[in-house]
Amino acid sequence: MPYYGIFPAEHFVIATGRTLDGEVAPQILWYFQDETIAVPHRGWSAACLPGDLPVWADLAAWSQANPLGGAPHYPPLVWLGAPDVLQHAVLAADGRSIAVGTDSLAWRLVPRLPLNKSWFDASSLAFFGGRPVKIRGSLATDAFVAHTVWPEDFRLPENPVSSALAPEPAAVRQWLRAQPRGGAQSPFAVESLWRRPGLIGPRAGQPVLGLMLNGAQGDDDEAHSGHFALMTGRIGEQGAIDDWLVNNFYTLDSESEKGIIAAPVPLDNYLADLNSGQAWYRPSYMLVATLKEERTALHLQSAMARVYEQLYRHRLAYQHARANCTGISVTTSRILGWRVPARGAESWLKAVFALPWRTLRERSLSKGKAIFDYLTEDRTRLYPAAAFEEMAADLLKLASGQAGRPLTAFEHFLAEDVAEILLVRVPQFPSSRAWGDYPVETSVEYRARLPQDPAEQQIIPVPRRVFPDALRDPQAPPPPPLRSDYAVAAWVAAIVVLIVLILGRLLA
Repeated sequence: MPYYGIFPAEHFVIATGRTLDGEVAPQILWYFQDETIAVPHRGWSAACLPGDLPVWADLAAWSQANPLGGAPHYPPLVWLGAPDVLQHAVLAADGRSIAVGTDSLAWRLVPRLPLNKSWFDASSLAFFGGRPVKIRGSLATDAFVAHTVWPEDFRLPENPVSSALAPEPAAVRQWLRAQPRGGAQSPFAVESLWRRPGLIGPRAGQPVLGLMLNGAQGDDDEAHSGHFALMTGRIGEQGAIDDWLVNNFYTLDSESEKGIIAAPVPLDNYLADLNSGQAWYRPSYMLVATLKEERTALHLQSAMARVYEQLYRHRLAYQHARANCTGISVTTSRILGWRVPARGAESWLKAVFALPWRTLRERSLSKGKAIFDYLTEDRTRLYPAAAFEEMAADLLKLASGQAGRPLTAFEHFLAEDVAEILLVRVPQFPSSRAWGDYPVETSVEYRARLPQDPAEQQIIPVPRRVFPDALRDPQAPPPPPLRSDYAVAAWVAAIVVLIVLILGRLLA
């Protein structure tokens, strides 16, 4: 049976945003007017909206009212990207056709987006040639138009190789950085870190809960920190992972050069879409917990549904320092009861002086405020690699009984349900794009990656996406002030006091 993550695909209907007019909230459909999406059939529980509570207070209230193990809340949609799927296909050597069983089909690639800097080339054909692939696309009159090309041999083996890894963030960091270029050109690999005594390896239908970390891009100097997401799903036949659901949070206020829209997406779409797939840009890493029961995975995915409802209605503002992909995911986990260890701010002292220095240097108060917010944010909510390391190490401790703290209900059930913990490395797909690397996790590492000459920095300008005022939620509470707002007020007050003191001395 096919799935969208942990939910049966038969519980959804495939359509586009335009054809669903009136059946789904207009704020959601506005982003997906011409996109292929799957939405739950009527009768399956979907997330409902609150009144005027702030986002995280609302999620906390929802979590308290919906204890773990209750009826699931389905996501408002799953972004599929394309309506048709070919499995077990093989690309012809010349790249002009694909074979599916005894049939041969002409194929062509979906058009490349104008701002997309790389594309499928001869190295891509050599990489995918001769191996079975799953292709998402659309059947045209003259060819199959491919949107996603996923290698089907990227799957969980029956008996993964066992590896010893200390349940510490530093050990996870060492694993991430062990391969040249963060494993961008290394083989796909699966390692078993821990397995409950008496249980066997991964099996079809088994629920999973996982962490997704994407590395640094090689030709975009705004993307050295990588990307982070939480995922849920079930293991497919012969260890397939392509239908797992990745909760991809991304800014809605600009149009990505890759065509990314924040949404729950199947793993093959998330990693292998020809325009937006992360594996075309950088190496990726997954921490996967196979589960004896599905309850924690369902509860997490249900909470994500509510967060997406808030995001699409602009009740939750994506903000790079306070609420980026990592911050949203970690905050959601903590509210549910997974007390992910915090690393704290990088440096409040540096932030205090960086604010006026950056403001004067760049002649931009917004940039000065941004650096203050970055330096004072909990690094576990800011840097994808920091979140991955802390959550991976903590999950190992929970499963093995080494947490060293009283457990919440969510932590108790998660620890009880974990059957095995796997680390998965996904290489970057060859293309015309530069090779990526492991993600950085401090501002010092970030600056070390940047070219010394600002003129040599590669930054892709993207257009704004303006959300219609008519679709804004009138009950949405205003966003809370940023830490930098208080810092600016403090600096202004300090300057005013200094001026008064100086004038007082001069007039005395």
